[in-house]
Amino acid sequence: MLAALLLAAVLGAFAVWVLYGSPWLRVERVRASGGEVLTEAEVLAAAQVPTGAPLVSVDTGAVAARLEKRLPRVDSATVTRSWPHGITVKVTEREAAVLMKERGRYVEVDAGGVRFATVAKPPPGVPVLRLDAERSPSLARFGEDRLRREAVTVAGDLPAAVRRETRVIRVGSYDSVTLELRDGRTVLWGSAERGGLKARVLTALLEKASDADHFDVSAPTAPAVT
Repeated sequence: MLAALLLAAVLGAFAVWVLYGSPWLRVERVRASGGEVLTEAEVLAAAQVPTGAPLVSVDTGAVAARLEKRLPRVDSATVTRSWPHGITVKVTEREAAVLMKERGRYVEVDAGGVRFATVAKPPPGVPVLRLDAERSPSLARFGEDRLRREAVTVAGDLPAAVRRETRVIRVGSYDSVTLELRDGRTVLWGSAERGGLKARVLTALLEKASDADHFDVSAPTAPAVT
């Protein structure tokens, strides 16, 4: 019995030494993937995984949290150990649902309303949000942030093909959101409510009335075209 206990203690100590003290299982390489705008170098610099540290000692959750905090463009990060010597980092970037023009530049806003980057040139296929509610009671009642969130919700409900063709999402009030398409056509969307139904109705109208200039889906059960 005593011999067995001693053997177990020796093996346990050896295992601890192998994991933490030996040169065999240490971080020698860190790789990053998933970035489209972010480069691998930017991701690795933000991750700050210590090369040479025992692989088992790397706090993968802390590395992921560090990435999400330091790189606003990162929506989520997954960090895993690749035994015996590697750490693999995979990031998922936020996607811009709308753009907000500020001081000659464009702020990218994702579908959750998070402002995550400022760019000099607007990315293709992303509509610009314009808030024209200065004279609307909605501004005093809801505030600019709420009206912007409503516009982001509308952008998220748009069919992908329509969103790519939308140049401007104009917010006149809480229940008066208008889309300006790149070919000059306009869509009165109304409020952000019942967005899924409005998207389906608009898709049908665009197919059936391709020569129309204005579409009204603010009341999706009674749409209109002009």
